[in-house]
Amino acid sequence: QVQLVESGGGLVQAGGSLRLSCAASRNGFSINTMGWYHQAPGKERELVASITSNGNTNSADSAKGRFTISRDNAKNTVYLQMNNLKPEDTAVYYCNAKTLQFPYNHWGQGTQVTVSS
Repeated sequence: QVQLVESGGGLVQAGGSLRLSCAASRNGFSINTMGWYHQAPGKERELVASITSNGNTNSADSAKGRFTISRDNAKNTVYLQMNNLKPEDTAVYYCNAKTLQFPYNHWGQGTQVTVSS
């Protein structure tokens, strides 16, 4: 399994910023896409942003213009810079890695982001 360790969550006021980090231990797997998902209480887990190994990015409409995903392939680490945070961004944020080998989908333990109004 790929092990994903997230850090950087916390409590911030609306309009503030947070930077999430996710370090991957590949354990022999080849990682393709890495990304961030969030899940608010009572809601489905949703994609926030993702980035492929060659730097192509994809993001949810709610993240565009506020959140930036980046990746350091040498460190097997993905980052999510979140600016102008809103109370509706409050959720548990999960790091995800997609691999070329089964089981293809790997998740971190999640980190709580709380934005107060």
